[in-house]
Amino acid sequence: MSDDRTVMTDSSSGSGFGSILVINGGSSTLKFALFRIGAVPVRELSGSIDRIGTPNGTLTWVRGDIGTAERRTITASDHVACLEPLLACIKDHLAQIPLVAIGHRVVHGGRYREPQLVTTVVMEELQRLSVYDPQHLPAEIELIREFARRYPHLPQVACFDTTFHSSMPRVACLLPIPRRHEKSGLRRYGFHGLSYAFLMKELARFGKPGEANGRLILAHLGNGASMAAVRGGQSVDTTMGFTPTSGMPMSRRSGDLDPGLVAYLARTEGMSVDQFHAMVNTESGLLGISETSSDMRDLLKREQHDPRAADAIALFCYQAKKWIGALTAALGGLDTLVFTAGIGEHSPVIRARICDGLEYLGVALDHTRNEAGAPVISKDNGRVTVRVMHTDEESEIARSVSERLGEPKH
Repeated sequence: MSDDRTVMTDSSSGSGFGSILVINGGSSTLKFALFRIGAVPVRELSGSIDRIGTPNGTLTWVRGDIGTAERRTITASDHVACLEPLLACIKDHLAQIPLVAIGHRVVHGGRYREPQLVTTVVMEELQRLSVYDPQHLPAEIELIREFARRYPHLPQVACFDTTFHSSMPRVACLLPIPRRHEKSGLRRYGFHGLSYAFLMKELARFGKPGEANGRLILAHLGNGASMAAVRGGQSVDTTMGFTPTSGMPMSRRSGDLDPGLVAYLARTEGMSVDQFHAMVNTESGLLGISETSSDMRDLLKREQHDPRAADAIALFCYQAKKWIGALTAALGGLDTLVFTAGIGEHSPVIRARICDGLEYLGVALDHTRNEAGAPVISKDNGRVTVRVMHTDEESEIARSVSERLGEPKH
């Protein structure tokens, strides 16, 4: 781990040779990718480790962008225990193109408004912030520390999910609680920012002229789900707030709840703060309503004969529709709606159900395009362009690390 006087070594100061390892740690998963440094970082390998903390964890990896997936079962008690199988997976690549930097997705960045070279001061701030998001930050901090122990001379860069939303106006950041708490950092931050930053760059490259500067809603619908309202290329509001548990219902997270539930469940069931935290983060959302699965694909298969699955799907789509309406109001209109992430990219039926009834906003789907997962799924004469876009948080992190370490900006 660097101190505050960190100086880049020759191998990381823009020579154009070397690899960047990207680490994207979730609550029970760890994604990783290896990029070769260049004008635009090139993905050499990517993979993930699932079911961390169980005896039947799975390591899956793919060489290049379109290689065949390989997988094996591993046992990893925690995120740090994942590093041995992860590094063994990429060792052949590192023998040819040595590692020069490590980039980390860090869910909560607090006051930081841009990626940070990891220093003692940065680590102290992340440790302070860990109480904001105990679901993700402690594991992310431990991963940074372990890499610092193994590679003490390599620069590490923390890339924050909250950075994208630092442009939100003050009114969108305020929490309606006693003002004194704002001094402690209690406010709305927003998340999934690395995904949104990637989408905005892609839209500027491939969208219609000026589209990226219009009024957009970006819908990141996956295991975690959120939406962002973007105008003039800047985030103006988002569904998630102080923590990633808030906003719309997700696979296992509740989304917004009446705060009175905390006191009610404490009085009637003796539920502790930790038990409530576990319930709203791991037992709620699609899983809680359906009582069977947190996976939208499973629920769609069951909805015709299981009313609980049907309820879970209906609630997800209903809340998504409500948020689109609310964010459109914040934007003063809507020009482009983008669906992304696992559900957003791969479920035409969910996209259709969310858009059904939004014709008054100018949303008109072309159902043939939607079923095919075309890049644009709206009708040609619709006022709102509806897109399906692949997101890539790891590429955004690699690009941020390259820029932070002095590579040319693109």
